[in-house]
Amino acid sequence: MSSAEGLGAERASSGPALLQPGGIRMVRGDARRLGAHIDGCDINFALAAPHAEGVELCLYDAQGQTEAARLTLEGCTDGIWHGRLLGWARPGGELPAYGWRVHGPWDPGRGQRFNPAKLLLDPYAREVFGRYAGEEVHLGHDPRAGDTTTRADPRDNAALALKARVVADLPPPPVRPAPLDPAARIIYEMHVKGFTRLHPEVPAALRGTYAGLAHPAALAHLLRLGVTTVSLMPVSVCADESRLLALGLTNYWGYNPVAWSAPDPRYWSGTPGTSARGELRAAVDALHAAGLEVILDVVYNHTGEGDETGPCLSLRGIDNALYYHLLPDAPSRYANWTGCGNCVNLSHPLVLRTVMDSLRRWVLEYGIDGFRFDLAPVLARGGCDQGGAFLRHAPLFAAIGQDPVLNERLMIAEPWDVGPNGYQLGAFPPGWLEWNDRYRDDLRGFWLQGGAGRSRLAYRLAGSSDVFGHARRAAYTSVNFITAHDGFTLADLVSYAERHNEANGEGNRDGHSHNLSVNNGIEGETGNAAVLAARARQRRTLFAALLVSLGTPMLLAGDEIGHSQGGNNNAYCQDNETTWINWSRADLGLLDFVGTLVALRRRLHLLRSSGWWRDGPGGPGTVARWFGPDGAPLSIADWESGEAGPLGLVLLGADDASGDEARDRGEALLLLFNGAALPVTFCIPPGRWLLEIDSEKAQGIDPPEPLGRSATVAPGCLWLARAAPGTPDGPAAVDVAAEAGT
Repeated sequence: MSSAEGLGAERASSGPALLQPGGIRMVRGDARRLGAHIDGCDINFALAAPHAEGVELCLYDAQGQTEAARLTLEGCTDGIWHGRLLGWARPGGELPAYGWRVHGPWDPGRGQRFNPAKLLLDPYAREVFGRYAGEEVHLGHDPRAGDTTTRADPRDNAALALKARVVADLPPPPVRPAPLDPAARIIYEMHVKGFTRLHPEVPAALRGTYAGLAHPAALAHLLRLGVTTVSLMPVSVCADESRLLALGLTNYWGYNPVAWSAPDPRYWSGTPGTSARGELRAAVDALHAAGLEVILDVVYNHTGEGDETGPCLSLRGIDNALYYHLLPDAPSRYANWTGCGNCVNLSHPLVLRTVMDSLRRWVLEYGIDGFRFDLAPVLARGGCDQGGAFLRHAPLFAAIGQDPVLNERLMIAEPWDVGPNGYQLGAFPPGWLEWNDRYRDDLRGFWLQGGAGRSRLAYRLAGSSDVFGHARRAAYTSVNFITAHDGFTLADLVSYAERHNEANGEGNRDGHSHNLSVNNGIEGETGNAAVLAARARQRRTLFAALLVSLGTPMLLAGDEIGHSQGGNNNAYCQDNETTWINWSRADLGLLDFVGTLVALRRRLHLLRSSGWWRDGPGGPGTVARWFGPDGAPLSIADWESGEAGPLGLVLLGADDASGDEARDRGEALLLLFNGAALPVTFCIPPGRWLLEIDSEKAQGIDPPEPLGRSATVAPGCLWLARAAPGTPDGPAAVDVAAEAGT
């Protein structure tokens, strides 16, 4: 049917009669709420497509199989098409599935790719039927024409198209847990499926699902570890790339969305009487009941429609020139600052509104406590006519900052993309946290490569004050991590000198090549006791360094029990034992060591200071005294040396503290770092010190051991000691001694 044919017509399918008795009536609707919303016994539909010439609503049975009617939306207000379906939400009745057919010009040279032969998924879909499997019928362009611009593909894709289902709002979440002290936050990044898919204590039917995440065995591990915040990798409905499908692989990580507000049914248990929506909500409720925050990784920078050769599933066919950044001199092509083929245009108010509504949906229906924004600079870029410049006062930042639902939620930026000036670490608004890859690289460089000097280590330990301190942002702004989903696991970081991504089907060319990793003389698995001991020590040291650093630490799920991906550092397409946490081989000794570190961080206030460290008396906050092995302050030459030399640090609670800092008064901590290849003997500052952590040892030291006037730290190890409480020659004496350089 052409863009001019059939508009205004009402058509029933050849299948069963209409879903509701008495015929179908649609009147003009309400443009104020986009998507499908139940209003009494009626359903209001609205779609933003200002360049369209006409919009049809296609209704299906509740299973999304049989088309019951095709209705024209007569109302169009300020570019929003709307209609009100009367009497279709009666109590006890089934709610329909639906899709859009959008009419307008096929004119890729002007940026538009309207094709009413394609049934399109609502950007506001909250529940989705079907699974995109890469079928050619979903292409908006006719592949037989030889390019993506000549003509529209005439084949109807409805039988295989993704469809949304009208759903009622979930009830409001239970009372939100008491706000967490942001300086006390410890993030645990996990994949919903990978976390429990092989967990022996989770029932088989629930493994790898939202319900599995809520199981007491899963919660028990999180509580045993002591983290405060679970960061879920994307759970929105996503599309698998055609290349992966051809190889029999899937996009396991989920960074390729097609429905921003719909939980992916891949992680639903299928338990009768439940749904993906309800099961995810129950999981969040269970995490909250256990005292944990829940952060959601969201991908608003691009969609699974890819570049101009990709499928026409939703936004491309609804209003391509509205939703995407197009190249000014070639509007048939997309800006690609994401490396994923397209970029969503949040500089347009209607697109920004769509994203803001999605964020609010996750908060209001699921109780999500915050968001981690994938490739966040894309979300703050101006249009291509502005060169795609990163805007420090971008509309998204302003909208979130004034939104009463969102402005108290946690916002975390992944502060880089592949566009112009795409590295924006430190450029996000006050109140936002940022993933800090400089921390990752400098800690790896110091402890594993010996190529990061003491000054770089000190800056990272001090919350990357060189990046975030000048803008008066909070000291916990830096999200510190050694590993994340993207890259080696911690076990692999110390077991592989090279990536091993052959299973991804790209000839081992994908993934990071600059990993700053080591194999300790043997690549991969080994039974060599000395190599295994070295790897274990390195893991303990890196964990210890992470958890004593100023900032917000983030752990990668599975690292605490030694999970390996066999050297794959880009396992985005490995939905198998490569990425599923192997609980049967859990290193419980490492788990206990990490749990001890987490407990120390939560108990010792100086390890989670809310203010920046300072180097002298006067004013509130923690005093940091840096020194060399001889106990004296380091020289300029020592600081500027590029070698991973030994370094000592005393942290002191302020004597003149008040308010929140009063808890730090009288505390003192001693930290010794030996990144050298040989043992180093340190002169211990005056005072009575009790050693609690030596990363050479596989366990925390209990009871703590008193230190003498000197101590020898093994190569590649970290010590943590605290001042014995209630001693007259404790912290005050340390302060004077350190200031005097003795």
